This record gives sequence, C-alpha cells and structure tokens, in this order.
Amino acid sequence: MLAIRVKTENWREYERISADRLGELVARIGGVDDQFLTVNRIPDLPYVFIQVARDGAGSYTLEHRDGSPGTMFGTELPDAESVARIMVAWARQEPGWDAGVVWDPVELPDREPVPELDDGTRLEIEEYVRGLIKRGYDGRAQLAEDAEEWLVDGDERPVSAAQARRIVDRLWLERIEEQAGWVGETDPERITAVFEELDARGIVARENFACCRGCGLAEIGGEREDRDTGTVRGFVFFHTQCTEAVALGGGLSLYYGGFDGSQETTAAVGREVTAALTGAGLSVKWDGSPGSAIDVPDLDWRKRLG
Repeated sequence: MLAIRVKTENWREYERISADRLGELVARIGGVDDQFLTVNRIPDLPYVFIQVARDGAGSYTLEHRDGSPGTMFGTELPDAESVARIMVAWARQEPGWDAGVVWDPVELPDREPVPELDDGTRLEIEEYVRGLIKRGYDGRAQLAEDAEEWLVDGDERPVSAAQARRIVDRLWLERIEEQAGWVGETDPERITAVFEELDARGIVARENFACCRGCGLAEIGGEREDRDTGTVRGFVFFHTQCTEAVALGGGLSLYYGGFDGSQETTAAVGREVTAALTGAGLSVKWDGSPGSAIDVPDLDWRKRLG
C-alpha cells in the first residue's frame, strides 16, 4: 500500500491504497464533479502534495509542491498511465520521480505578510495546539481552525487564520520529527488494532468518538446503519474527553454495551473487549459489572500523526 491520502472533487477520501487503485482513480477523472484529485503523503507535510486535473476528455494537468510556500510546478500529460506512473513514483519517494517531463513554474498569488503574535498570546496558543497534536486525531486544517477560534471573545479575534496555520505547521513538523525516532508499535496503535479486530467481529468500535459519554451512547447506534444488524452485537468507544485525559498522562476509559439493551449482552461485550485488550498486551481494570467503564491504565500515548 502507498502511504498516501487521496481526496477527490466529489468529497471521497482514500487512504493507503495500492498503486493500481491510484491508477484507477486517475483514469476516472474528467466527468461531472470528478475533475481533479489531490494526493498527500502520510504523514501530511505542509505544502507537499501532488494533484491532477482534467476537464472532459482533454489532457491531464499535473502539479506538485515540494514544501516551499511560494512555489508550485506543473506539466501537461496526454494520458492517465503517464500521470499515474509519476504519481506512484512520487508517493514512493523514488529518486528522480519527476524526471522525463518538463515542469514549468505555476504562478501563485503573492502571500501577504503574517504579523507576529505577542509572546503571551503565542505561548498560550502553542500550549493549546501541542495538546491537540499529542491527542493525535486531527489534521492540520482542523488544528488551524481550532487554534484560530481558541481565544475568540465576542468580536475580538486575537489570532488570524494565517497566524494559526503558521503555528500549527511549525508544531506539526516538530512532532513529525519527534515521531521519526519512535521504534515499533505504540500504545495508540495497539488500541487501534484491537478496535479494528472488534469491529470486524461485530462490535462497533470507535476511537475519539463524540464529545462525552452521553453523546457517544446517543450517537453510536448510527454507526451500524450500513452494517448487517444481525451480525452486530454491541459497541465500544472512547470520547474526546477520554482522549484528552490519556494524552495528559491518565488512563483511557472505554464505554461499551449491547444494542439489544440487555445487561447480559452488555457484560458479554465487556468481556470480549477486555479479552481483546489483554491479548494485545494491554493492562485492563474492570470489575465485570455491565455498569462500569473499562479502564486501560499506564498507556504511553505516542500517537503518530497522519
């Protein structure tokens, strides 16, 4: 699988797809509401992407950015196979991936200067953003939006969108550099693997789901709408406040239940969840009561950015 995230004009997203699948997506573009796609690497890096556009049955316009805020390069190609070959080589970061075609500079609008924040505001925003980044579930766009809104008070907006993006991009790159030194599977990845296993076995499992326990319990039923309800027995999730707590060094609380509402099914789901967690080498605290949350203590919350 290629370590990429593909976004299309019709709002579809694809992650970690094969080279053949990327080729299929490229060959498809050109129709109504499906005339371009953008590819970012995983983990995402500011101003690093490759994109292709096609209007109808004409040629393909391929463009890429290499991390420099003020530069972009583009070329015209006659067929989808040539485009896909270059995009796959870019995704694999092959040496000389951009050779063999003529890349012309793409004119970009002048970037307006971004005023510096005062030290107090900057430090407060940096602390807030670092906390969000450590939780690990939001991308750069969402982080920048949150940072811009964090200190809003009525009509007073101390941080502009551009200032928020600059702070987020800098701290994001710091975290990317830090995680490059992590070796092996991390605790958040073990949690994800357990949740994927449970979800495949008929227990709807969601990470960082809803804002609180009450909202999560009210909304989790909607997560099984596209599933065969006969094979779905229950659910397990942790909400955003749980994520915040574990990122600050606490344990992780999991909420679970059976969709039939019975205590017996809820307890059975709890036992299955705890068995999957311990099987993955994670510690579990649970008294066996269907009314008690399952706690996963002693986690080292090093969640890799996507």
